[in-house]
Amino acid sequence: MARARRTLIALTALLTLAAGVPGTPATAAPPAAAAPSGTAAPGAERWSADLAVAGGDDVNVTWRAGRLRLTDPHPAARTRPAAASGPVAEGILLSAPRALDRPATRVRARLAARTGDGGTATAQVRGWRSGRWTEWRDAAEAVFGQPVTRVQARVVLTAPGPAAQATVTGLTLAADQAAPTAALPTAARTYRAYATRIGLVGGVTANGHTVGVRDHFAALPSRRGLAPRGTGDYTVKVCTTGGSRCEYAPVWDVGPWNTRDDWWNPPAVRENWKDLPQGLPEAQAAYQDGYHGGRDQFGRTVRNPAGLDLADGTFTDGLRLTDNAWVDVTLLWTGGGARAIVGSGPLNLRTGAGTAHPSRGLAATSAQVPVQCYVTGQRIAGTYRTTTRWYRLVGGDYVSHAYLSSVYGGTVPRC
Repeated sequence: MARARRTLIALTALLTLAAGVPGTPATAAPPAAAAPSGTAAPGAERWSADLAVAGGDDVNVTWRAGRLRLTDPHPAARTRPAAASGPVAEGILLSAPRALDRPATRVRARLAARTGDGGTATAQVRGWRSGRWTEWRDAAEAVFGQPVTRVQARVVLTAPGPAAQATVTGLTLAADQAAPTAALPTAARTYRAYATRIGLVGGVTANGHTVGVRDHFAALPSRRGLAPRGTGDYTVKVCTTGGSRCEYAPVWDVGPWNTRDDWWNPPAVRENWKDLPQGLPEAQAAYQDGYHGGRDQFGRTVRNPAGLDLADGTFTDGLRLTDNAWVDVTLLWTGGGARAIVGSGPLNLRTGAGTAHPSRGLAATSAQVPVQCYVTGQRIAGTYRTTTRWYRLVGGDYVSHAYLSSVYGGTVPRC
């Protein structure tokens, strides 16, 4: 019976690039390997992803005897997303980005894996375009619509216990031109959602970050917006409902409650719960309206309507919350425009171009903030430079250029 439950998976997916997403370009690219997919179009660029575990961005996976597998298949604080606390162990292998020979609008991915007894293995892909990464997409359902110049793949393994099987022997990809292009959105999506505090100091997030005291990051209940460790490829702006305090925080964990609920996407794109309106988290629908029997994807009774989690520093210092609360959250990768990367934070968001102006919040280290224009202000000697340049962000706050590691994604004019 155990053998009958095990399946050999060949996932072939048409991926067409759709929403604009911010991100930091990686510099490394894997060597090309001839491993064509049988369904690839003639003339497609083909390669095999390197599944060797290098450390760094790889979380709870190992390559042994020609197979990628979970290092520790026991569901525990160190092997599952800290914010979700789901009853499954998880591991992620992140491949190096591949620079394409020519821009492509679709990628077909084939994953060779064995699963059984509740274990899962999935391949996900994202593309680099207009100075930022698209969202991650599962190979079986991702759809894109703009040319990309780089492609990055990752493999996600899950297991409800040590008896489950989830191993991968290969991942091949092919990129070509297929779908018509679509205009990138300029305004990022903003929704009101219920935020809870992560806590869990010492736990490990889905991207391998160890939660610290007064830490600054956020969690969303889908891996589609999960940034690699130490990056702000996917950053949210979270504000109190009155707008008095805000923080820009990188998304470094998956949760709360669910791990496949990208509630900010339209139903046609959403991973699960496609009958829910765009902007409504499954946990909120379950808690308020008894949706899905009042339970999350793991069958647990939902005890609050949370659509995102906030690390202690973001919760307490950034927003100055004293209890779980409704907040306004902007998913910055769903819009366009120039971005600045906070290299040294948390950085104060000032109401003007100098430290005498009040702080209205924080921008966490690695967060990517939307830059509108620049002004000359107080001279600041910071981590990266001494400068009088200050950037006005979309929304009206100011940050000093002295603490920004880079600015990219378009020309920034003088205000």
